[in-house]
Amino acid sequence: MSNSLDAIFRPRSVAVVGASRRPHQIGHEIVANLVEGGFNGPVYPVNPSAGVVHSMHCFPKVTAIPGPVDLAVIVVPSALVLEAARDCARKGVKGLVVISAGFAEVGGAGVDRQNDLVALCQKHNMRLIGPNCMGVLNTDPEISLNASFANATPQAGGAAFLSQSGALGEAILADAKMLGLGLSMFASIGNRADVDPPDLLEYWDQDPRTEQILLYLEAFGDPERFMEVARRVSRQKPVLVVKSGRSARGAQAAISHTGSLAGSEAAVDSLLAQCGVLRVADMKDLFIHAVAAQTGKLPKGKRVAIVTNAGGPAILATDACVAEGLEMADLQASTLSKMKPHLPPEASTRNPVDLIASADAQRFDKALGALIADRNVDMVLAIFVSPVMIDSAAVARVFAKRASRTQKPLVACLLGKEQGAVALDILREGGVPNYRFPEEAARALQGLWRLAELRDRPDDPPPRFQVRKAKARKVVEAVIADRRDSPKAMEMEQILQAYGIPTVPSFLVTRASEALEAAGKLGWPVALKAMVEGLEHKSDKGGVLLDIRGSDELLEAWETLEQRFRPLDPEMKVQVQPFRNQGLEVFFGAATDQQLGRMLAFGVGGIHVEVFKDVVFRLHPLSPTDAQEMVYGIRAQAMLDGVRGAPPVDRQELVSVLLRLSRMLSDIPEILELDLNPYLAGWEKGLSATLDCRARLSLSSSPKPKRSSATPIRETSQRKATRKTVKKAASKRKSVRKEKVKEP
Repeated sequence: MSNSLDAIFRPRSVAVVGASRRPHQIGHEIVANLVEGGFNGPVYPVNPSAGVVHSMHCFPKVTAIPGPVDLAVIVVPSALVLEAARDCARKGVKGLVVISAGFAEVGGAGVDRQNDLVALCQKHNMRLIGPNCMGVLNTDPEISLNASFANATPQAGGAAFLSQSGALGEAILADAKMLGLGLSMFASIGNRADVDPPDLLEYWDQDPRTEQILLYLEAFGDPERFMEVARRVSRQKPVLVVKSGRSARGAQAAISHTGSLAGSEAAVDSLLAQCGVLRVADMKDLFIHAVAAQTGKLPKGKRVAIVTNAGGPAILATDACVAEGLEMADLQASTLSKMKPHLPPEASTRNPVDLIASADAQRFDKALGALIADRNVDMVLAIFVSPVMIDSAAVARVFAKRASRTQKPLVACLLGKEQGAVALDILREGGVPNYRFPEEAARALQGLWRLAELRDRPDDPPPRFQVRKAKARKVVEAVIADRRDSPKAMEMEQILQAYGIPTVPSFLVTRASEALEAAGKLGWPVALKAMVEGLEHKSDKGGVLLDIRGSDELLEAWETLEQRFRPLDPEMKVQVQPFRNQGLEVFFGAATDQQLGRMLAFGVGGIHVEVFKDVVFRLHPLSPTDAQEMVYGIRAQAMLDGVRGAPPVDRQELVSVLLRLSRMLSDIPEILELDLNPYLAGWEKGLSATLDCRARLSLSSSPKPKRSSATPIRETSQRKATRKTVKKAASKRKSVRKEKVKEP
C-alpha cells in the first residue's frame, strides 16, 4: 500500500458524497468550504436526491462523474458508508475522508463496519482519513483545500496540525487564526482506522512548507512505529504534542515495585522524550510553544537576557525563567559599556536590564543590539509596558528589526492598554512571538531550549556486550516448562550472571546446620532471607534479617524465620548471603505497560523505593543516551555524588547495568516484570552487587501487549512520499483543467 497521501492533501478533484442543499448540514458546509476556500480543481457534489447543490450540478453517485476523482469526502449515515466507498473504488478514487460517525467508537456493529471499510480500502489501494473525523485542509495556494466543516479557515503558515478529536479540531483552527499561527496542513483523523500519526509525521516531514508539526493525540496506534518515525522527523522539524489521559489510572496489582510505580503516563512521557518530541501540558501551552517555534530559531543554550521599561514585570519574568530551569545570563563587561552611554543614570544595566518608564524606541534599540551581540546571551525577552507618551508601534518595529538580524530567539511581552493593535500587527508580521504575560514568555523560551536539547539528543546504537544468552534462555525455558511465572532466587542469579550483572554469592539452605556451613564459607557478617512461596517484598514482612555476626546470632535468626514463615510454607528455604552495606542502595526494574509495551526503571532503592518514588522510566529498548538520562535524571543526584564523606558512585557502571538489562529484555521477551532492589552501587570495582531480585514471566508465547481490535491497524509500509514526488504532483496540477463553478 502506497504511503503517499497526495490523493488526500493534494487532490486534483474532490467529490462530496452526501452533499446537502440545506444550510448548516455538514454536507452543505463542506461543499461551501471547498468552493469559497478557492480549491484549485473541480468540486463534484454527490447526492441521488438533489439535482443542484451550491449552484452546481449534483451527481447521483461518484461513478456518474465524467471526470477523474482523486478525493472523496463521505458524509452519509454510517450504514451507507461502505456502499459509497465501493462506488468510489469502482471510480478509481485513491483518497477517502469519512466524516460519518458510528464506527469503532460506538463498539458492537460499528467495529465490524470499520473493519469492512478498512478491508475495502486496502483491497483497492485507497487511503482513508477517519472515520468519525472533521476533515482535512491544505493552505498551499496551489491547492487551497478545505475539505472540512470547520467554521474558521486558518492563515497559511508553516505548522502542520493533527487532531484526533474532531470537536477539538474546530477550536484548534479558531485559536490558531486568532494567535496568528499559520498552518500548512490540518488533519482530523478520528478513529485513525488507516492513516495514523506516524503516516502524517512521515508525510509532513517531506513537505517543504511544513516547518513544525503539532499533534493532539488520544492514542498512538502503533507505538513502536511512532517512536521510529518521530525519532527521525524530530531531528529535522520540531514536533510538539498534547497527549490526553494524564489522570492516574491506578496500576494493577503487581509483584514488583516497578509495576506499582509505573503507570501509562510514565510510559507516554518516556516514549515522547526518547523520540525527541516535546510534550506540553495542554492546548494553551501547545500554542504558547508553537508560536515561538514557528520562528525557526532554537537557542544554543539556556541563558536569558531580559530588557524592560518596567521593574515589576521583569521580576515576574526572572522568577518564571528560573522556575522553568533557565539561567539569567551574566552580561559581559563590553555589553554594559555599550549600553551605558544611551541610558539615564536611573537605569539598571544588570540582567534584567531596566530602561525605566521613559524608554523610547531608540533606547530599546541600543539595549537590544548590545544584548543580542553578547556571547553569554542565548535568548532575549523584551518587555514593554506602553506609557501614553511612548510610540508603541515604533518600539514594536525595533523588536522586529532586531529579531530579523539574529538567529537568537527573541520574544516580546507587550503590556498595557496603549500597546495598540498596530504594534501587535508589526510584531506578528515581523515574526516576533508576543505574549500577554511574562510567565508565558518564559515558558515559551523554556520550550525552545527543550526543543534544542531534543533535536541534538545523541542517538547512538547500544554497545555490544559479551553475554551468555543460551544459558539464560535455558533457565527461563525450564521455569516456563515447570509452569512457574516467577524464577526462584538462584535461577534469577544465573540469569543476571549470564548478562554480566554483578550478584553476591549465596547459598540456598533448608536447615540451620547448612546455614552455619554456608556462613563459614561466605564469611561473617551474613544476611538471611526467607524464600517462601507467594512472599513478595520480604523485608516488609520480616523475611530479611541482616548483619548477623556469629553462630549464636545466626541460630537465633533462624529460629525467628522458622516461627514466622514455616507455618505458611512447610517447604521454606533460606538464602544465605554476605552482608554488605558499603555503597548506595539503588533500584533497577522493568514493567510492561498494556498500551506501549515494556519499559525500564532506575531510581533510589531499598525499602523506601515506593515512598520516595524517585524513579525515571524509559521505554525498551534503551540507547546509551536513554540510560544516561535515567541515571542523571533522578532527583537524588547528591546521593550519587556521595554524602557524609562517602565517595561518589560510579554512574557509568549504573548506565552499563541498564543497557545490559535492556539487552536481556530483547533476548528474553517473556520477562514482563523485573526488580533488582536493592542494588548496592559501589565506588570501586567489585563492590557493586544485586542484593535481591525477582521477575515475572509470561507463560504464553506472545507476551507483548495486544492491540485493540476496535481500531484495525494497516500493514506497515515503507515511506514513498519524497520531495521529488511532491514537486512532481505540483507540476501535474498545473496541467489539469480547472472547472469553473456554474450557476444553474
